[in-house]
Amino acid sequence: MSFKINNIGRITRELRGADGDCFMITSPVNRLYATGFTSSAGVVLIARERAWFFTDSRYSESAAGSVEGVEVRQVSGRNGYTDAVNAVISELGLRRVGFEDGHVTYSEYAIWKTRLKASLFAMSETLDRLRAVKSAAELAAMKRAQRVSERSFEQVLPLISADISERELAAELICRFLKNGADDKSFDPIVVSGARSSMPHGVPTDNKIQEGFLTIDFGVKVDGWCSDTTRTLCVGEPTREMRRVYDTVLRAQLRGIETARAGVSGKEVDEAARAVIGEAGYGEYFSHGFGHGLGLEVHEQPSASESNTAPLPSGAVISAEPGIYIPGRFGVRIEDVIYITEGGSENITALPKNMMIIRP
Repeated sequence: MSFKINNIGRITRELRGADGDCFMITSPVNRLYATGFTSSAGVVLIARERAWFFTDSRYSESAAGSVEGVEVRQVSGRNGYTDAVNAVISELGLRRVGFEDGHVTYSEYAIWKTRLKASLFAMSETLDRLRAVKSAAELAAMKRAQRVSERSFEQVLPLISADISERELAAELICRFLKNGADDKSFDPIVVSGARSSMPHGVPTDNKIQEGFLTIDFGVKVDGWCSDTTRTLCVGEPTREMRRVYDTVLRAQLRGIETARAGVSGKEVDEAARAVIGEAGYGEYFSHGFGHGLGLEVHEQPSASESNTAPLPSGAVISAEPGIYIPGRFGVRIEDVIYITEGGSENITALPKNMMIIRP
């Protein structure tokens, strides 16, 4: 059953404090955030007291029956989206229309700027800020996505051997995603083994699973909401150094999670984890940030990285994924997803984090 979360009310309340008359939403992800409705075409227009969803004949009937808080109007080739928005502008006497500056192309912007009967102002930052804070219903949806992805991961573990390729294991994982109720993967799974585990975003190949570390980074979408998890397993017996690196990454992750809370900057969380890796002598091999925001997109605001000096808001959901990657040898990443609260964080990932050893 589809689980729709409608944020028209939240966006309307934000608009009432903004220096503008309405918000115009054109990107698929923010249309979904606003209405809870998935479509490949449409424009949502939100004014202070009313809201509209303009779409074509493919979606107008289903939208009218399922999207609350908006008036659904059908557009056509003769009377398109610009005409529909201009009709509301004229009806209400609107002068300033917010647009998604972070999502539109230059050509789209030029059309809106030339043809709309109102001036434009940028509003992507406003929507990013709203989406960074998850409601209880949104958090529950993300937990459902986590459970689907984790169940799928556990189901492919018995398949891991020297007889299966990285690409085949990734395909098996995607198959389990769909069988377990996911709408889609949230990104292409990363499956890299042996020396290739040193590639943080390595692409699965037709190579058979190699002895050494096996990194699997995976996630699903359920009702539009994303999960993201990484586990690094060991195929065969780990060396003493491999155990030391794994333990260092795990301690770094736990230190970062312990530091994360509302009001602490993303940079401080990153630095806490980075210090553990640096003290162990592997600082040069931690090449990315501690974590990123997660929600309707697998990468959104806020980040837990060296570049984010802003305080993390209560209600944010971020990944916790430090790693050590030694080129040509091996790499380790351990990734959970945490929900930021005033007093700390809640880890919504249920998979164990002790080193799992697969004996071929």
